[in-house]
Amino acid sequence: MAAADHSAVPIIKRNHLKNLKTIEKCSENGTVTIDKNSDADNYCLECNNMDKIDKIGLDVNMNKANRLSEIQEFYNGKNVLITGATGFLGKILVEKLLRCCPGVENLYLLVRQKRGKDIYTRIEEVFDDPVFSRLKEEVPKFRHKIVAIPADCEAAGLGLTISDRQTLIEKVNIIFHSAATVKFDEHLRAALVTNVRAPLYLLQLAKDIKELKVFMHISTAYSNSHLYRIEEKFYPCEGDSDKLQRMIDKLTDEQINDVLPTILGKWPNTYTFTKALAENELRLNAGNVPLGIFRPAIVTGMLRTLQCDESVTADLVPVDSVVNGLMVAAHNVHNQYKSSPPAEPPIFNFVSSVENRITWGDFTALNMARIDKHPFSNAVWYFSLQLNKSALMNRICILFLHLLPAALVDGLAMCIGKKPKMLKVYRKIHKFSSVISYFCTHEIAFCNQRTRGLWENTSDLDKQIFPFSMSEVNWSSYFDDYLAGIRRYLFKDTDDTLPQARIKWKRLYYLHQIVRILFVVLMFYALWSVLRRIFLN
Repeated sequence: MAAADHSAVPIIKRNHLKNLKTIEKCSENGTVTIDKNSDADNYCLECNNMDKIDKIGLDVNMNKANRLSEIQEFYNGKNVLITGATGFLGKILVEKLLRCCPGVENLYLLVRQKRGKDIYTRIEEVFDDPVFSRLKEEVPKFRHKIVAIPADCEAAGLGLTISDRQTLIEKVNIIFHSAATVKFDEHLRAALVTNVRAPLYLLQLAKDIKELKVFMHISTAYSNSHLYRIEEKFYPCEGDSDKLQRMIDKLTDEQINDVLPTILGKWPNTYTFTKALAENELRLNAGNVPLGIFRPAIVTGMLRTLQCDESVTADLVPVDSVVNGLMVAAHNVHNQYKSSPPAEPPIFNFVSSVENRITWGDFTALNMARIDKHPFSNAVWYFSLQLNKSALMNRICILFLHLLPAALVDGLAMCIGKKPKMLKVYRKIHKFSSVISYFCTHEIAFCNQRTRGLWENTSDLDKQIFPFSMSEVNWSSYFDDYLAGIRRYLFKDTDDTLPQARIKWKRLYYLHQIVRILFVVLMFYALWSVLRRIFLN
């Protein structure tokens, strides 16, 4: 589409708009043009009807001089390629780019068909997410910047058509690779394809892109979790992905499981192993591609009992902070390669433990202190979490806090003609908790000097638009927002259901306490009966 000709368009200066505290934007054509050749802050309006002017907030989109910030300027006019845009982190990245970088050209989203849904249906479902509510209010005409491209990141050549591939080669300037399997216990065959082969296929495309500024690969802070100290550098990873892939192709799934401990070595699971392998493969094959590795610490999960040492660090990072740090890091990596290419791709450990440490005990206490304010409407029992360092004690708690209550609820469900589901749910939870218990019982010391330096060298304006310093996170207010967000976005509970949910939550609390008391009484009675028989005999 040809650029609009503004030569005959009247220029209205800001002081002619009665010093409004907002940027004026024409609602008919959606364009606002700054005349950079003038000392004044001029705007191009293709319409003289002042009643048709929309007002959009100044606070995050431009600074007081109506100029883009340094980070916004970096994304200005750029075409961005994103994989994993339908995932949680990917959605937040898309939203932030569209809302806070008004000059971004287009976002190319690689999306594959899934469960019988074509890519356009999946994209529509993505933008139906409440995460985009604020974007729709502030930048209602954003959809023309979204370019969905059918692809399969796990296929050679990314499953792109010749024409789509050529479009990306000609247009793309920035790549964010977010697609990955986040299942810690994923089968090695699947994990190897998704976490290792896919980024290498994307790297092949990156080498052909004509105007590539930066390629950011999103890894994980736990890629080398078998170590006690993790710095912002590459660590050796035994094994060659090509040789490993050839071996895997010759084995059945059962045979792979048999040799898995030997393949993993010191790594606790396939997720961390394949993430570490991907980092090294990218390093070895990057060539002249301006590559950066971003390692966020992301931990999720809600249980009633968990094998966990409450004194161990819970390295939690808010997803919006992760995205802000990622976007600023991309600018930094571009500048490094532009001025003096580094010997190795820079790595950023994005963690909270260095500057703002909390433990799993703190995590539990902070959640329990706030759960009463944000109860879930569809809750079937009062939420509580018991941390057990001992594996034996955790198994006992699983029996009494998970399996027996689940069996009771399923039994009642069957009696009233409903489908039992709690035991099935808890089987999945136990499988997940057995994997994450490694991270909850092992202390890891992270180094994030490069990430802290990134924050220190960020302008004051960009710190306001893209805040990512973990030292400034208030965990108390964060967990208020965290639980409110889970309620609103995950469980789809609207705020008007809160009063009724709180009444139900109190009832569940009292029922929970009654059951606990009855359980203790029953245990004492059983113990007394046994002892009585022993002494009477």
